[in-house]
Amino acid sequence: MNSSKLNAKSSPNNLGILLRRWRDVRGRSQLDLSLETGVSQRHISFIESGRSAPSRETLSKLSQALDVPFRERNILLHEAGYAPIYAAGAWDAADMQSVTSAMERMMRQHDPFPAMLMDRYWNVLMTNESAPRFFNCFVDMSKRPSPRNMLHLIFDPDGMRPFIADWDNVATSLIQRLHRESIGRVVDDRTAELLAALLAYPEVETKWQRPDDLNTLPVIPINFVMDGRVLRYFSMITTVGAPQTIAAQELRLESMFPADDATESYHLEMMANLKNTARPTKK
Repeated sequence: MNSSKLNAKSSPNNLGILLRRWRDVRGRSQLDLSLETGVSQRHISFIESGRSAPSRETLSKLSQALDVPFRERNILLHEAGYAPIYAAGAWDAADMQSVTSAMERMMRQHDPFPAMLMDRYWNVLMTNESAPRFFNCFVDMSKRPSPRNMLHLIFDPDGMRPFIADWDNVATSLIQRLHRESIGRVVDDRTAELLAALLAYPEVETKWQRPDDLNTLPVIPINFVMDGRVLRYFSMITTVGAPQTIAAQELRLESMFPADDATESYHLEMMANLKNTARPTKK
């Protein structure tokens, strides 16, 4: 028996159902997919109906053309009876050291502004020195459950929510962003659970469950109120340009930037004071 095969106990047509689902998600017809990949429309139709089994090469072509995320490509391979191609190790595994080291350097360079490395579900994996210092100005971060989730921190009435100006608009934009930034632009079960948990917080509008109805802004501003002063920020997201593993594809580095000169000046002064306060006194 071919060593690349798996003893999968799946429905014979799970592969066809999944492939058709991805094609529907991407809005592609069988003809579109055929023209892009060189795989005949008849063969694609037979795969989706369960009448034909694709080779590993054919399935890889179809997955690439449909921009299927690595984690889900492994599922397609499994359903076809093949071993997974993409490593599913942890984000801090030895083979990820070059990536995580680069992320650490980027976060250090971003001081004194906050930067956070997160997984696909907004769980914080690493931060620079400025991120906890900044958020501790509002909330005792040591009391937040681990792993700390940025969306829960913002939506929770006991978290950052009371300190966010125009919170309704920020929350609306973040719900939309969660849909838009889902890996492969598809909401999986865990993302759906996260969305449900966010929408269960008090005073969260039911209309936010329809992301297509929300406005798209060129940047999503987030303004914090501190001592009667409004500090204005926006975020930029960094991802790995040519990931080869699932972990590398799913990492996101979020860096906060001041949106105006007044915020920048106040932030620099505030962080310098906090850093000096945190330094141990010399004997």
